[in-house]
Amino acid sequence: MLKGKKIVLGVSGGIAAYKTPLLVRLLVKEGAEVKVVMTPDAENFVTRQTLSVVSKNKVYTEFFDEEFKWNNHVELGLWADIFVVAPATANTLAKMAHGICDNLLIAAYMSSRAPVFVAPAMDADMYLHFSTTENISLLKENGSVHIIPPETGELASGLLGTGRMAEPEEIFRTLKQFFAASFAGKRVLINAGPTYEAIDPVRFIGNRSSGKTGVWLAEAFALLGAHVTLVLGPSELQINDPTINCIRVESADEMRKACMDNFSESAIFIASAAVADYKPLKAASQKIKKSAENISLDLVKNPDILAEAGKLKTDAQFLVGFALETENQTENAVQKLKKKNLDLIIVNSPNQKDEGFGVDTNRISVIDKHNKITNFELKHKRQLAMDLAELIFNYTNKK
Repeated sequence: MLKGKKIVLGVSGGIAAYKTPLLVRLLVKEGAEVKVVMTPDAENFVTRQTLSVVSKNKVYTEFFDEEFKWNNHVELGLWADIFVVAPATANTLAKMAHGICDNLLIAAYMSSRAPVFVAPAMDADMYLHFSTTENISLLKENGSVHIIPPETGELASGLLGTGRMAEPEEIFRTLKQFFAASFAGKRVLINAGPTYEAIDPVRFIGNRSSGKTGVWLAEAFALLGAHVTLVLGPSELQINDPTINCIRVESADEMRKACMDNFSESAIFIASAAVADYKPLKAASQKIKKSAENISLDLVKNPDILAEAGKLKTDAQFLVGFALETENQTENAVQKLKKKNLDLIIVNSPNQKDEGFGVDTNRISVIDKHNKITNFELKHKRQLAMDLAELIFNYTNKK
């Protein structure tokens, strides 16, 4: 499951750093591509040359290298499918928790949108200190940071206690387990983006949806091992994961056909597309000239893809819908969830400038068929996509 995955390994300045070449070797042997970012203090425990040899990549330690070329922390962070910090000292945990961005490792971490795994390593008293426990709790609350617990045993100080970094084999196993979640082999169908309903060869009825949430959901499920089919309406977004089967469509009728062609063999269907509710009764074959003061269009309802899927859904399938509401959000969403036989509905609103269409962030609520509500605060849509994938994983494992 690690083959082809892009992993950034952050190494901070603890004695356990001497174990990181073995971790890198395990990851590379499994087919992962690894780039290492070290704090300056980490070089006291393991050399750049060693980590460069085992990773087969340049090792990054400073914002500028010896030739004064900039090491772009943003590119490093965005490159990663997964971001691992091992060892994570008390100092590094504090910086991660509070955004103290004074080295390349923290800058890359704060630029990354990938899931993060942290392997703490320090003396027992430091690990049990209230500041460390609070920092770890704060990182875990974020939802995107996973803690690989330290082990109990003899520490560098000579004392016995909890604080020894998990062994490289355990970190390696945890990463494999994450990617080999039960989505492996499952077929996931996602629709995304707007639909354009032709008025004539030039004009159309559409909406402001960018398709970002659906595309990033597709990437999140593919990352977790699913066979993903993405039915994407008109969008400039590019699909970077070659394992995603992307079917590009324009109209609601085209989207319905592509979805229904793939629905029966899909274990999960996530309908995130903003399908136009209406279309012109008949599209003009030539451009309509601007002549009269007024023009009337006869509109008819488009097919309700989600309702059709709800009628066809079997007990083995899991159906997720979206509801964009400007008022009475919960009441309208619950009504839609029941009417269309959904398992989950994701509710959001365009009422704030930092949420909804046209921006990269959103805040959402998820309602299940037992009326349980899970709220997600404002986050980047890419991170929300991973959060939703993990939430759906938990629900489908209960079925």
